[in-house]
Amino acid sequence: MEGVLDGVRVLDFGRYIAGPFCAALLADLGADVVRVEKVRGGEDRFLVPLTPAGDGALFMQVNRNKRGMTLNPLKPEGRAVLRRLVEGADVVVANLPDPALRALGLDHASLAAVNPRIVLTSVSAFGAGGPYSDKVGFDGVGQAMSGSMYLSGQPGQPTKSYVPWVDFATALSATVGTLAALMARERTGRGQEVRGSLLGAALTVANAALIEQAVHAPDRVASLNRSQVSAPSDTHRTRDGWILVQTIGQPLFEKWAALVGVPEWVDDPRFRDDMARGDHGEVISGRMAEWCAGRTTAEALAALEEARIPAGPVLSPQQTLDDPHVAAVGLLRALAFPGAPAAAPVADTPFVLSAGARGIRKRAPRLGEHTDDILGELGYDAAEIAALRAVRVV
Repeated sequence: MEGVLDGVRVLDFGRYIAGPFCAALLADLGADVVRVEKVRGGEDRFLVPLTPAGDGALFMQVNRNKRGMTLNPLKPEGRAVLRRLVEGADVVVANLPDPALRALGLDHASLAAVNPRIVLTSVSAFGAGGPYSDKVGFDGVGQAMSGSMYLSGQPGQPTKSYVPWVDFATALSATVGTLAALMARERTGRGQEVRGSLLGAALTVANAALIEQAVHAPDRVASLNRSQVSAPSDTHRTRDGWILVQTIGQPLFEKWAALVGVPEWVDDPRFRDDMARGDHGEVISGRMAEWCAGRTTAEALAALEEARIPAGPVLSPQQTLDDPHVAAVGLLRALAFPGAPAAAPVADTPFVLSAGARGIRKRAPRLGEHTDDILGELGYDAAEIAALRAVRVV
């Protein structure tokens, strides 16, 4: 089946997650994505190493479906290779500050001088135009500065999410922008720059809390897993584990009240609507905790499902891997990687197209795995490639 981006060439100079995962999604849609790394390998390749060579779990996820080459564009010979790459490319992805882009010749002005149709997707920590524009940052900084971290955990102990949701939200939004720029190019014939930022994505996800603070100034503080704007919405211990129950709206609250034996609470003025229930969430969570404490996880979830109340088990990573629904739907794809003791369960494309989808087709590349092939496509012969290797341009 053809991919919607078949024939599109992407150069991925990204690092860590936001840039590389954007490029990975483009590859999932059929684009030919070339991951360009430092000659010694990018730092992000070696996070949570799983192979003797040091290839890491994160790298295996966000670089699937790509070909890999090494290149030092700071050397004159490397700059010449870069020019040939750009001449035949449609998109360049790079999550680097503007000064670094200019130093590498990856700023939009430099790229457009070589190829006016090029789309540059750049991702920074803080976005352009403000006092933090040239500062560096990671996912956790976005969490911290968005208000999300302050409202997580418990009062006096801000808690960062274990998983890097800011990075992945940034990658998803950058992918949307890239696709929009490619569509615009069909009309205008010219490329443009797509700018994303970690802080911008974090503020997007945390925006409702900021809007409420600006309008009503409730000065909320963290309340662990208990929601402050609806109830019951909390985690609860069962006889053999934990579950999360989440209700929003009057119909679900009425079903819940009947299930746990407090139907009179439907007419209690303390619980008249979601906000009131959130204000009295400790009372509601207390009743839910009592109900869960006498049941196993399976028993509690079965009763909640019969009542059509949203709930799920709190799973460990191993339990998630073993979950029958995850297996049945095919949400994880097993990809063997050279040197790894087991296949990597890589999450497939997080959306499904009824026609034209490609999805995951191959593992992430080893360091420089396709360098010779790509240079050959650019017109370099074997002797020229050997000369580039001799001076560590590739």
